[in-house]
Amino acid sequence: MAKRGGFPGGMPGNMNNLMKQAQRMQRQMEDAQKEFETKEFTASAGGGAVEVTVSGKKEITSVKLAEEVVDPEDIEMLQDLIMAATNEALRQMEEASSANMSGLAGGLGGGFPF
Repeated sequence: MAKRGGFPGGMPGNMNNLMKQAQRMQRQMEDAQKEFETKEFTASAGGGAVEVTVSGKKEITSVKLAEEVVDPEDIEMLQDLIMAATNEALRQMEEASSANMSGLAGGLGGGFPF
Protein backbone atom coordinates (compact mmCIF):
# COMPACT_ATOMS: atom_id res chain seq x y z
CA MET A 1 0.00 0.00 0.00
CA ALA A 2 1.41 3.40 -1.00
CA LYS A 3 1.98 6.12 1.58
CA ARG A 4 -0.30 9.10 1.35
CA GLY A 5 1.39 12.46 0.71
CA GLY A 6 5.09 13.15 0.78
CA PHE A 7 7.64 12.05 -1.75
CA PRO A 8 8.80 8.54 -2.62
CA GLY A 9 11.61 7.59 -0.28
CA GLY A 10 10.57 10.26 2.20
CA MET A 11 11.74 13.85 2.47
CA PRO A 12 13.91 14.85 5.42
CA GLY A 13 12.57 17.76 7.44
CA ASN A 14 9.48 19.61 6.46
CA MET A 15 8.55 22.08 3.75
CA ASN A 16 8.75 24.99 6.18
CA ASN A 17 12.40 24.23 6.96
CA LEU A 18 13.12 23.90 3.26
CA MET A 19 11.56 27.31 2.57
CA LYS A 20 13.52 28.92 5.41
CA GLN A 21 16.74 27.44 4.06
CA ALA A 22 15.96 28.72 0.55
CA GLN A 23 15.23 32.22 1.89
CA ARG A 24 18.45 32.21 3.91
CA MET A 25 20.40 31.12 0.84
CA GLN A 26 18.79 33.88 -1.23
CA ARG A 27 19.80 36.50 1.37
CA GLN A 28 23.34 35.15 1.42
CA MET A 29 23.55 35.33 -2.37
CA GLU A 30 22.23 38.91 -2.38
CA ASP A 31 24.73 39.94 0.30
CA ALA A 32 27.57 38.24 -1.56
CA GLN A 33 26.59 39.99 -4.80
CA LYS A 34 26.52 43.40 -3.10
CA GLU A 35 29.93 42.76 -1.56
CA PHE A 36 31.33 41.52 -4.88
CA GLU A 37 30.16 44.67 -6.66
CA THR A 38 32.42 46.75 -4.39
CA LYS A 39 35.55 44.81 -5.38
CA GLU A 40 37.96 45.97 -8.06
CA PHE A 41 40.12 43.99 -10.46
CA THR A 42 43.21 45.48 -12.11
CA ALA A 43 45.20 44.19 -15.05
CA SER A 44 47.99 45.64 -17.14
CA ALA A 45 49.39 45.22 -20.62
CA GLY A 46 52.56 46.24 -22.39
CA GLY A 47 54.73 45.54 -19.36
CA GLY A 48 52.63 47.85 -17.20
CA ALA A 49 52.38 50.65 -19.77
CA VAL A 50 48.58 50.39 -19.64
CA GLU A 51 46.62 49.54 -16.52
CA VAL A 52 42.84 49.09 -16.38
CA THR A 53 40.68 48.59 -13.30
CA VAL A 54 37.12 47.23 -13.45
CA SER A 55 34.55 46.85 -10.69
CA GLY A 56 32.45 43.85 -9.79
CA LYS A 57 29.64 45.74 -11.55
CA LYS A 58 31.55 45.29 -14.84
CA GLU A 59 32.37 48.99 -15.05
CA ILE A 60 35.77 50.43 -15.91
CA THR A 61 36.78 52.54 -12.92
CA SER A 62 40.30 53.53 -13.92
CA VAL A 63 42.63 53.65 -16.93
CA LYS A 64 46.29 54.56 -16.41
CA LEU A 65 48.70 55.15 -19.27
CA ALA A 66 52.46 55.44 -19.03
CA GLU A 67 53.64 58.59 -20.79
CA GLU A 68 55.96 56.66 -23.12
CA VAL A 69 53.09 54.58 -24.54
CA VAL A 70 51.25 57.66 -25.84
CA ASP A 71 52.66 57.91 -29.36
CA PRO A 72 50.55 59.91 -31.82
CA GLU A 73 52.20 57.92 -34.61
CA ASP A 74 50.99 54.58 -33.19
CA ILE A 75 47.46 54.97 -31.86
CA GLU A 76 46.63 51.38 -32.84
CA MET A 77 49.19 49.96 -30.39
CA LEU A 78 47.70 52.02 -27.55
CA GLN A 79 44.20 50.86 -28.46
CA ASP A 80 45.35 47.23 -28.48
CA LEU A 81 47.03 47.61 -25.08
CA ILE A 82 43.92 49.19 -23.55
CA MET A 83 41.75 46.42 -24.98
CA ALA A 84 44.11 43.69 -23.74
CA ALA A 85 44.28 45.14 -20.21
CA THR A 86 40.51 45.63 -20.08
CA ASN A 87 39.80 42.08 -21.25
CA GLU A 88 42.21 40.64 -18.67
CA ALA A 89 40.66 42.68 -15.85
CA LEU A 90 37.18 41.53 -16.90
CA ARG A 91 38.39 37.91 -17.07
CA GLN A 92 39.75 38.20 -13.52
CA MET A 93 36.44 39.65 -12.34
CA GLU A 94 34.42 36.87 -14.03
CA GLU A 95 36.71 34.20 -12.56
CA ALA A 96 36.29 35.66 -9.07
CA SER A 97 32.53 35.91 -9.58
CA SER A 98 32.31 32.25 -10.60
CA ALA A 99 34.37 31.18 -7.60
CA ASN A 100 32.19 33.31 -5.32
CA MET A 101 28.94 31.81 -6.64
CA SER A 102 30.21 28.23 -6.63
CA GLY A 103 31.23 28.70 -3.00
CA LEU A 104 27.69 29.77 -2.17
CA ALA A 105 26.16 26.94 -4.18
CA GLY A 106 28.30 24.50 -2.24
CA GLY A 107 26.14 25.30 0.77
CA LEU A 108 23.16 23.72 -0.96
CA GLY A 109 24.50 20.20 -0.76
CA GLY A 110 23.49 19.23 2.76
CA GLY A 111 19.99 20.60 2.90
CA PHE A 112 18.27 19.46 -0.25
CA PRO A 113 17.25 15.85 -0.83
CA PHE A 114 18.14 15.81 -4.54
